[in-house]
Amino acid sequence: MTSNNNCDISIAVTGSGGAGSITAGELLLSLAGKNGCFGMMRRSFGPQIRGGEAAALVRLGPQPIECMNDHFDLWLALDWQNADRFADEIPLHPGSLIIADPAAGETPEVVRHLGLEVLEVAMKALSKEVPLGRPNMIALGVLAHWLDFCADEAGKLIDHAFHDKGGEVVNDSRAAFTAGFTEPGIVEARSRRQVPTRCDPASVGERWDLSGNEGCGLGAIRGGLRFAAAYPITPASDLLEWLAPRLEKLGGSLLQAEDELASINMVIGASFGGVPSMTATSGPGLALMAEALGLAVAAEVPALVVNVQRGGPSTGIPTKSEQVDLDIALHGMHGDAPHLVLAALDHADCVLTTEWALRLAEALQTVAIVLTDQNLAQSRALIPRPQFVLPEIPARKTAEADDSYERYAITPDGVSPMAIPGTECSTYVADGLEHTESGKPSTAAADHALQLDKRQRKIDGFEYGEHWADVQGRGDIAILTWGSTASAAREAAGRLEEDGTKVRVIGLRLLMPASPNRLAAVLDGVERVLVVEQSHGRQFYRYLRAYYDIEADVRVLARPGPLLIAPGEIVRELEEWS
Repeated sequence: MTSNNNCDISIAVTGSGGAGSITAGELLLSLAGKNGCFGMMRRSFGPQIRGGEAAALVRLGPQPIECMNDHFDLWLALDWQNADRFADEIPLHPGSLIIADPAAGETPEVVRHLGLEVLEVAMKALSKEVPLGRPNMIALGVLAHWLDFCADEAGKLIDHAFHDKGGEVVNDSRAAFTAGFTEPGIVEARSRRQVPTRCDPASVGERWDLSGNEGCGLGAIRGGLRFAAAYPITPASDLLEWLAPRLEKLGGSLLQAEDELASINMVIGASFGGVPSMTATSGPGLALMAEALGLAVAAEVPALVVNVQRGGPSTGIPTKSEQVDLDIALHGMHGDAPHLVLAALDHADCVLTTEWALRLAEALQTVAIVLTDQNLAQSRALIPRPQFVLPEIPARKTAEADDSYERYAITPDGVSPMAIPGTECSTYVADGLEHTESGKPSTAAADHALQLDKRQRKIDGFEYGEHWADVQGRGDIAILTWGSTASAAREAAGRLEEDGTKVRVIGLRLLMPASPNRLAAVLDGVERVLVVEQSHGRQFYRYLRAYYDIEADVRVLARPGPLLIAPGEIVRELEEWS
């Protein structure tokens, strides 16, 4: 079994829904962190409410990891049910190893035709020797031994994971882990094979273990969030589940609404009352919110929407990833409705971008949409503690008691003081009708033009600073991308640099308003630009064509999900473009 780095290994743990593959993967990731590794785990599962397929896709290594590798080195199958559904998501190489339970039956053809070595471990039978044992804990023990991880640390993690289930479950889960860790066949197989060198436990340091959804929730709280309303939708529901108890501890609240329309209107109402507010949804929900978001723009009420993209259109592939909501985020509201659109690039960036977005929405009294995707939102990563510092952003400009108060007064920067309900002598009407400076409805052309200019001016005139994009590397070749594909692009650039080819990677974080002058500056000296996106319709490329003037030669690597764009795919695209 080989991998690109002798301390870099990719592992797939698969099984039917309920077999515990996701739990095993999450514990393996946490255990890797305790043993000095960085890592990432993606969850892959079908759209079924119960049953179906489930897989934990884990990559571990000595350096921070933000994307999957091109191939998997080890596939551990708790059972072979629905294995054909995973085959294209788990590409293998000639040195890959299969660990499977003989009780699961013959290795399926989608794996067998590769001619790979198969180690048989009777995980189901071993688990039956422990009263409350589960095959997934046997599997965790097998993998921990294979990776030379500390068994004592695993025991502590099992205690923490299952303490709510009672002492018997904890003790028997520990016993099942030990049975897998000491399974004779695995012990013997590891002793005679080249296996990945373990990471250095002394290098553990401070790690953050978080998902993209949790990162967005944390960023929103750091930005001052105190109210959220939402309707559950895959893959955004995890964010809401994480937020609810934490908002309560801070004196805030999260309300589950009856649908997406109700949730966004609750957010607008709470924000009108002076409380920083947000919702989280996915493409179908964002479509339903479009009219209300236009109301927030017209009434100049701050609102944050975190939109976790999934395969579309319609219900599409709700549990898989795609970057296909860019068009609706940019242009989904009717009329001229200037607002902010941002995209998180990796797990740490979910914290930064969401905090930044909420602070900007409050300062500019507008709608901010943060785009992530299922790949980023529902994966977990062990990352160093983020060190970013946001620029100074003013708080929401509020009004004092004023007999001559005008809510929509024309100001140089387009931002006018917002009275909170109850402010003496500062009552006004906020609705979706065009209005005068005082808020009185108006159909006059002059009033319409003044307010349109005001709303646009505050967006265009704000100084967003250096966080508009993440720019890494130098060279006359550039990869231009957005969202979670930025991580694969960075790794691809690193591989090319090792071979002597310098590549700069530009991941756009602020998508609206566009930053044509800034992009032109960072592309200075670039001769070729590869645009990378996870979209069949080339939404990002068409956005670039609309808002930017790129003088270099441009090539596009764009394809739909659910299969993610891998670093090696980007490397091959650039190597062939010569």
